[in-house]
Amino acid sequence: MAVPAVNRILLIEDDMTMAAVYRSYLTGLSYQIHHEETGKGALDAMSNEEFDGILLDLSLPDMNGLEILQKVNREELQIEVIVTTGDCSMNTAIEAMQLGARDYLVKPFSKDRLLTTLNNTFENQKLKRIVETYREEIDRHNFCGFIGSSLPMQRVYQVIDSAATSKATIFVTGESGTGKEVCAEAVHQRSDRQKAPFIALNCGAIPKDLIESEIFGHVKGSFTGAVKDRDGAASTAHGGTLFLDEICEMELGLQSKLLRFLQTGTLQKVGSDKIEKVDVRIICASNKDPLAEVQAGNFREDLYYRLHVLPIHLPPLRERENDVLEISRSFLTQYSKEEGKEFKGFDVECELILSNYDWPENVRQLQNVIRNIVVLHNGEQVTQTMLPAPLDSFSPTVNSPPLSTSTQLQSSPTAPGIQPAFIPSEMPSAVGDQLTQLIRPMAEVEKDVIERAIDLCGGNIPTAAHYLQISAATIYRKRNNWKEEEHA
Repeated sequence: MAVPAVNRILLIEDDMTMAAVYRSYLTGLSYQIHHEETGKGALDAMSNEEFDGILLDLSLPDMNGLEILQKVNREELQIEVIVTTGDCSMNTAIEAMQLGARDYLVKPFSKDRLLTTLNNTFENQKLKRIVETYREEIDRHNFCGFIGSSLPMQRVYQVIDSAATSKATIFVTGESGTGKEVCAEAVHQRSDRQKAPFIALNCGAIPKDLIESEIFGHVKGSFTGAVKDRDGAASTAHGGTLFLDEICEMELGLQSKLLRFLQTGTLQKVGSDKIEKVDVRIICASNKDPLAEVQAGNFREDLYYRLHVLPIHLPPLRERENDVLEISRSFLTQYSKEEGKEFKGFDVECELILSNYDWPENVRQLQNVIRNIVVLHNGEQVTQTMLPAPLDSFSPTVNSPPLSTSTQLQSSPTAPGIQPAFIPSEMPSAVGDQLTQLIRPMAEVEKDVIERAIDLCGGNIPTAAHYLQISAATIYRKRNNWKEEEHA
């Protein structure tokens, strides 16, 4: 039976009678109480011990209790503070909330009121830690060779993490240049096979009469040129991962042997009658639709279902929101360092072109473009004139302006389905009129977001403030302002 977690509470209360009452309320529950009568004693205790929460009386004999709150706020301590006070004025509550208090209790308060407040406070603290941990895991700009923080790629990172711990086969699909081998290596790196070999084989780049030998190996004399025994990729990858790229290019005869290998975990080298046991995880990939290849008779249906256990689809670069600029900057920094160049970034016109180009060959093409620019040019900023073909003749539309550090608007919540807009320094008036219709004023969006959060939290403003990551005092103040505006 699991032992319930104990929340350590620092009780700061100069009235010994009230302190005894609070202790009696919490006796026998999952709370460990440390009591201090003065602000100085409380500060000393906070320096020597760790606490999950504080019950803070604002009227202390040696200082104002708000000074304790200021310390928690200033040092960003992970402690939830509940203020207890006999002053029930709104100003006192707002000031405490502004300094980071989670809630406040007006004396005298009942046992039920105290327990409810503590339960809500520590439940919110637990949820906050889970959300922060989850955000750290998913909000990634770099991931095992991938670059990009767009939502489509965050989903890919999550699938890779989930699939890596499994033993099931993985089928990676995506257009040419999207990073299918990077994906396979990422799975390998995140798995418990990471210390064993990762072997990659491109089935479309090897002659058909040699592919079986490349995968399974051969013995001396099995065919012309086989001058000695040789292990194949499957044996070399023993204990690790075998990545078969462009699997749909494999001829049907070899597909049946691959299926038998997957079913039995054994192989026979070309020209050998010896059966060998191999422990290897298979990851395969194709830039074609494997199911369409099955329907066309080019790929065995039974092999398809054997391989297509955990599918991972890599989105094309044109569907990865603003990743193109993130990737471009990373490549520019990397290649500038390698080539001894001084490039620092891209000008607005260049970012506009990079962001709006379709990139038919995806990241591989972008990588080659940035390499070309760095090798052939000099300067601190990449300009439009440095772009190689076909980008040198590409004319972007202004309906999808780029994300640029020099032109970025202040980040704000947007309506579902509408991406934030980024406007170059000189924008045609017609486009400006269109953006005026599409973009709502920040004040309107902010009001809608706050009111919706309050509704979702059942009217509980402190809880809504928690999830909005602003202080409850801010919400109180804004709502008062909105009411004044309505009555003006």
